[in-house]
Amino acid sequence: MDFSSAADELYGVRPADFVETRKRLAQDAKAAGDAALAKRIGALRRPTLSAWAVNLLSRSAADDLERLLDVGAEMREAWGSGGGLGDLEQRRARLVGSLVRAAGELASDAGNPLREQAGREVEDTLQAATVDPGIAGEVREGRLTQPRSHTGFVPAGFPMAPEDETERAEPKPEPEPGDKAPEKKKKARPAPAKSNVTRTSAARARRAESLRRRAEEADRKLAEREERADAAKREAEEASAAVGRLRRELERAVAERDAASRRVERAEQNRARAEEAAREARQAARDARRAADRDARHD
Repeated sequence: MDFSSAADELYGVRPADFVETRKRLAQDAKAAGDAALAKRIGALRRPTLSAWAVNLLSRSAADDLERLLDVGAEMREAWGSGGGLGDLEQRRARLVGSLVRAAGELASDAGNPLREQAGREVEDTLQAATVDPGIAGEVREGRLTQPRSHTGFVPAGFPMAPEDETERAEPKPEPEPGDKAPEKKKKARPAPAKSNVTRTSAARARRAESLRRRAEEADRKLAEREERADAAKREAEEASAAVGRLRRELERAVAERDAASRRVERAEQNRARAEEAAREARQAARDARRAADRDARHD
């Protein structure tokens, strides 16, 4: 087992089985003497439902997914060369729609149907993969932990307009006496509206990245809490089993005590009957001696 094969197996299981599978794989690596691999496996984070659904596409709909990523590469190339997109937008829309439906079917077949929000996240991730080659690589690899998105109207990697619309004006020197008044410079034209849109897109991209990091951190904490909950559940089950064993032992002890009590009661009854029989025998013996003594005197 190496890291790649372990990660491929781990991100192919249902989210509900992720923690248990990760634990098993880490234990296998540790048992094989590879503590470093066990640590790397243990650090892998559980995917959200939508990220898991996209990972399913990389395994079960790889051809259609590759066609979408190829369309994305063509769109980025067309944008960079200044050429038209032609029918690329329509081809992308058809492929995205088909893959979103396929992700829903695969998730349902695996017992985890996608809700509307998760479906939108799958669509956003696929759209982002056509714009951002980095996201395309993540989607192709099939090990996403969070859904992806891309804000802005330009593909990732292309230079964006500077944030400052106008340069700061340099201070004007004071005129010397007798000098002609300097000619007024024309006011700088305001930056085109596209710069505002670009700056807004950049701000949104930064906010999206910040939210993504926060979501990953929240997911990491969730996985840790799930591990603690699983450990607590196992401890509770072990304690419950111990209580069951003790209860059965107590029931056996009580049954043995009751049986012993019944034996004692029967023994007491037998002893009482024996004592009565002994008294009757002693009385009969005394009566027989007295009768024998009377007969002897008469003789």
